[in-house]
Order: sequence, then C-alpha cells, then structure tokens
Amino acid sequence: MSNMKFIQRILLIPAWMICLSVQAQSFLKDQMSSPIFRNAYEHKDDTLKKQFAEKGLAYPARYIYIRSFKYDSQLEVWVKNNPSDTFTLFKTYRICALSGTMGPKRREGDRQVPEGFYYINDFNPRSIYHMSLGLNYPNFSDRLHGDKETPGGGIYIHGSCVTVGCIPLTDPQIEEVYLLAAHAHDLGQDYIPVHIFPVRFNNEHSVNYLGSVSLSDDPSQRFWVNLKKAYDYFEHTHELPVVMFDPKGNYVLQEYQPAGAASPATASAATAPPGGSAGTVSN
Repeated sequence: MSNMKFIQRILLIPAWMICLSVQAQSFLKDQMSSPIFRNAYEHKDDTLKKQFAEKGLAYPARYIYIRSFKYDSQLEVWVKNNPSDTFTLFKTYRICALSGTMGPKRREGDRQVPEGFYYINDFNPRSIYHMSLGLNYPNFSDRLHGDKETPGGGIYIHGSCVTVGCIPLTDPQIEEVYLLAAHAHDLGQDYIPVHIFPVRFNNEHSVNYLGSVSLSDDPSQRFWVNLKKAYDYFEHTHELPVVMFDPKGNYVLQEYQPAGAASPATASAATAPPGGSAGTVSN
C-alpha cells in the first residue's frame, strides 16, 4: 500500500504542473477565440518578432509601458524582460485622430482625452473599433477633481481611427499594440501602465503651444507641472516613477534625483490597484 501511495504522489506532480501551465496560457487561448485576434496573431506576431530581433530585443516582452502625447499625436511602446531592467523604446505610433483640447477629462461628454496615470483594465478583441484596450479612467484623482455625478468613462486605445475622447490608431497599429499587451499580460504583467501627457515636454514647439493654453485655475496649472515631473523622471532613468495620490486627489510624484540626492517625501495613497505594489505604478 505504501508503494502504491508513493506512485500516486509521483503521478500527481506532472498533473499539477500541467494544470498550472494550462492556467498560465488561458488568457491567450481565450483571446484566440476571437477571429479578429486570431487573424492579427497570424499576420503580425512573426512581424513583431522580426522587428524585436532587429533591435536586439527578446520577444515577446514580459513588461511593456505605454506613453501617449496628445498634441504631438504619438503613442510609444517601451519594453523590458526583467523587473530590474530599464525600459527600451520599441516603437512610436502615430495617433490618427484627436478630440477635445489640452487639459484633463473632467466630465462625460466633454470629448476630452484624459491626462494622467492609468493602466490597462480591459482587453476587447471584439470591439466595434476593431480591437481595444480599456483604461481605468476615472481613477481616484479623476473622481475627486471631475464631475461627481458623471465623470465619464469608456476610455480606450482602439482602432478604426475615430474618436470622441479615446486614443485611436489605425487597425494595423492597434493589432501590434494589442498583441504586445496581450503577450505581456499572458506572461504575468497584470497592470500595464499607460501615461497620457498633453505634450512632449522636451519638444520646444509643443511646450510653447502648451504655454498658450490656459486652464481654469491654479490647481489645474499645477496638474501639468506634476505630469512633467513624471515625464522628466522617466526621461532620465527609463524607469517608471513612483506615482501616488494625496488626500485631495492630487498626484504626488517622485522627481528625478541625481545620484546621492535625498529621496522626496511621498503621500500615503497609491495609484497601484488592489493587489499591486503600494505606492508604485505597477509594472
């Protein structure tokens, strides 16, 4: 009997490992049930792999980070494969339409593209806009500073090149971005950060344009100052900045510090979602 129990235990180990493997692959398998995703995978995955190889990058990336610039109409995808690595720019995509003006989204129907710090919370391969990646707008800051009853929602990065407040790409572009996000999510990146800026703060023309735009009050002006701190931090380090909220819903950001400089004080509330690392934008 003891020998039989020993054999049973030996047989159970491969079954347990197979179960974990199936669970790990279930996200991509679920996505494959969509004809649009399946077609994108068949036509784009090898292309992406070759593009990564040309840049000396391992494919697929385990971690990705997305930056979007409203006035400059650009969306960047940065990648890395180990938590301790710094991010490397993979590609910059052209945003093909824009609604609203500079400034954050504050209410439903204002046609504004949000500005701030978000993460992907939805994968929709059956979108009416070809494919779409949902953002967690409104976040804590948006809910406190926006319309208390109708702050809006349903903000996506999507295809079809039309928008009333989202971030639109062409269908071939969204297929690439969607595949990169799907692979990263399948490999364990639960929260893919998406930072949306009004302009590229290192582009003089863009910054001059932003200077000609007046927001309604001093707190809103300080909002852009905080966004720039996060932009500058990443530009210097290629690492995600620590992003937090204060009790009033304002972003509190870790500024770039030269080596040996003291770390800045931080607030108590974090942008990380439940299950993320407290005080950080999950990567």
